[in-house]
Amino acid sequence: MTGVRHPHPAHGSGWHVLTGGPSSGKTTTVNLLHARGYATTIEHARHYIDLQRISGRSIRQIRDRQAQFQRAVVAMQIQQERDLDPAQTVFLDRALPDSLAYYRFLGIDPDPALRDAVAQARYATVFLLDLLPLAPDYARTEDAAAQQRLHELIGQVYRELPFPVVTVPALPPDERVQFILDRTR
Repeated sequence: MTGVRHPHPAHGSGWHVLTGGPSSGKTTTVNLLHARGYATTIEHARHYIDLQRISGRSIRQIRDRQAQFQRAVVAMQIQQERDLDPAQTVFLDRALPDSLAYYRFLGIDPDPALRDAVAQARYATVFLLDLLPLAPDYARTEDAAAQQRLHELIGQVYRELPFPVVTVPALPPDERVQFILDRTR
């Protein structure tokens, strides 16, 4: 569906999701959009990890309790989306359906709160960013096989939902931003 434009009212919000597997350039793209003056959100998995590290927990300790980790991320994402104005144009660094993909990847049954929140979610556009070479960092623990599988699951989840999905090719960062902006007007 690349290049197809859908007006906000049909989907009930001005929110545009930037998603994809680990190391697809989501946060870089969101940061560039923010620098251009657009409203953006943060990725809650990384935020949760940062908060836990401040309290003295290691990445391994955080990741060893995947169900607890995923529930905490979902709670943060639900609160964030409740607090957003649906009429405002906002670029989200991941959204609630991403958690469904991670739950599938981990073999965890989604909580009713997640299912309910996804059923009520409204996004104008979902931008699925093609993968870039895997760039491990302190919070990213996936290998290339997990990166690919998560990317496939994220695409699958969003395509099961009633939101337009636009695939964003692996372009230089500023060109990706322009590609996205050209499809949100």
